Amino acid sequence: MRNLLRKEWKLAMHPTAILFLVLSFLLLIPNYPYYVTFFYTCLGIFFICLSGRENQDLLYTMLLPVRKRDIVRSRILTAVTLELLQAVIAVPAAILRNRMPMNNEVGMDANIALFAFSFILMGLFNLFFFTRYYRTPDKIGRHFALASGVVFVYITAAETLTHIVPFFRDELDTKDPQFLPQKLLVLLIGIVAYALLTFAACRKSERSFEKLDLTI
Repeated sequence: MRNLLRKEWKLAMHPTAILFLVLSFLLLIPNYPYYVTFFYTCLGIFFICLSGRENQDLLYTMLLPVRKRDIVRSRILTAVTLELLQAVIAVPAAILRNRMPMNNEVGMDANIALFAFSFILMGLFNLFFFTRYYRTPDKIGRHFALASGVVFVYITAAETLTHIVPFFRDELDTKDPQFLPQKLLVLLIGIVAYALLTFAACRKSERSFEKLDLTI
């Protein structure tokens, strides 16, 4: 597994996946749908898999003396690392944005609740993208389109709730540390949901990849 992870970062990593981490600072834009910031990491993961298809990365890796399930785990673990890195880099940006006087008129402010719902966003992407990618890697564009569609429906729903549901509008969509207990509870729910969705994505992807023909 350690060598597979080294291969992911040294051979399979696409430069845009690293560059997109800097887009965490989109949280400093006064009025912006901040959930989109976390979608860019999903886009970077897509580019890693897309360039892998063009370079026959899966075929090359399957020729190595490694288990197929470890190939899946190393890729998903790399994706999780990128997603967590973006969340960590976004923290100082959110702190700076929280000190600005104006609110985000588009939707959720850059606060703890934003991170909670963004974790669910990334978990949904992992589930809808990887489970299909490891079933038919050659149709990666179709799988990314589906996963992106799910993510943007989720973003639309989350931003809509911010405007019309009192709990979201009056308590969650506020500057930190206002309503801190409620936000921390939502953050915990978001982290647990992310872990469960990603774990389910990994297990289902492993089963699909085990059945995949080695001559791809």
